Amino acid sequence: MNKLNLDNINKVYLAGIGGIGLSAIAYYFQNLDKEVIGSDQIASEITKRLEDARIDINFKQVASNISDDIDLFIYSSALPETHEELLKAKELKIPTFTYSQFLGLLSKNYKTIAVTGTNGKTSTTAMLGLMLEKAGLDPTVIVGSLVPQWGNNFRFGKSDILVVEACEWQAHMLELDPNIIVLTNVAEDHLDYYKDLNDIKKHFQKFVNKLPKDGLLIKNIDDQNSETIKFKNTITFGSNEKADCRFENLRVEDNKQKFDTNKFENIELSVPGKFSIYNALASMVVANHLKVNKHQMWNALSEFQGTWRRFELVGQMKSNIVISDYAHHPDSINLLLRAAKDFYPDRKIIAVFQPHHHNRTQTLLDEFAKAFYLADQAIISEIYQVSGREDEAHEDVSSMDLVEKMNHNNKHYAADFKKVKEILKDINPSNSVIIFIGAGDIDDVAREVID
Repeated sequence: MNKLNLDNINKVYLAGIGGIGLSAIAYYFQNLDKEVIGSDQIASEITKRLEDARIDINFKQVASNISDDIDLFIYSSALPETHEELLKAKELKIPTFTYSQFLGLLSKNYKTIAVTGTNGKTSTTAMLGLMLEKAGLDPTVIVGSLVPQWGNNFRFGKSDILVVEACEWQAHMLELDPNIIVLTNVAEDHLDYYKDLNDIKKHFQKFVNKLPKDGLLIKNIDDQNSETIKFKNTITFGSNEKADCRFENLRVEDNKQKFDTNKFENIELSVPGKFSIYNALASMVVANHLKVNKHQMWNALSEFQGTWRRFELVGQMKSNIVISDYAHHPDSINLLLRAAKDFYPDRKIIAVFQPHHHNRTQTLLDEFAKAFYLADQAIISEIYQVSGREDEAHEDVSSMDLVEKMNHNNKHYAADFKKVKEILKDINPSNSVIIFIGAGDIDDVAREVID
């Protein structure tokens, strides 16, 4: 199928609708007045929001859910090929696509801006979407987290612009047909799929090679791993004096980051961390290319409050500030703890980390062991089991292995969340910042401990 004809589609079924990507597709079809039904194994904050939006969800994934009046079946890559619903859809000859395959088809219908890279995709996508919205460019945006201004992880637009987070897991970004690519950075990750860092770089280059002749690559000049990834039309951003868009004079005042660029002055961000500056620059480069004016960019950035589980201020636990963050890569954790120190210099930092994926934990064990040096206390919970993405060869790695490798004076192993709470009680922190870190269900604990 070269292009998607949405006119012929009336009823869509989404298997794994509780995933952040498929939930956005649910809202997309709902905005087109199509009938949307989905299924998932567990209820969550995302499924609750979908049900509030009057989307029906089956929490038992059985063949009888699939009827022959369904025009399109889209499913999570985590689903096994033997999944009852998928087999029934194929038996009924309903067109079936994975989430990334469908996104690829959708991108052909739009001028697609793909935000890719190891870290920073979500915030960059959200910042850019908000800027384009301010400028009246009315984009459709698919983002990997809930954006407070939209109350959602999706924005429906009526223009021909699609801003989408392009995930590198299993090289899914290669399904897309982009007009503009934003490459935030490149680091070792998903080594259950990629051979090594060079293999990751090759795949990102392959993605960049999909750009049309008049396409555009926007990349981080300060990221050494991105250096070899090239395209003839490239705009760079960073702190290097050779950057096309360069930031300088960075300061933190009144819980705000303030900085200037070689084009604009006095930019303000309410979100912490140097990584947020890079995300802001990347989105500004795209917005500037699309003729968004300085004031619209400035307003979007100054109003940006972050996204769900990205340095999200969840509440207070007595005198302690509780933050939830999705970081699940050593580089991200490092930057996250640095950001917390910058924003809260007078408070102790307690990091509660749930590793995500056994393979990632084992292949990056040394890097994870070093990532918590800025935390005053580090509590490491047992590894989150990722459904449909685990390899038995790595099952024997435990968070205990990580704790043993850590050269940290205040490190703690927690076999489960009950133990996490007990350790927190024993530490008995006051006027500290407690950060719950990870892409699994550690976020639930962050919300349980607040007053």
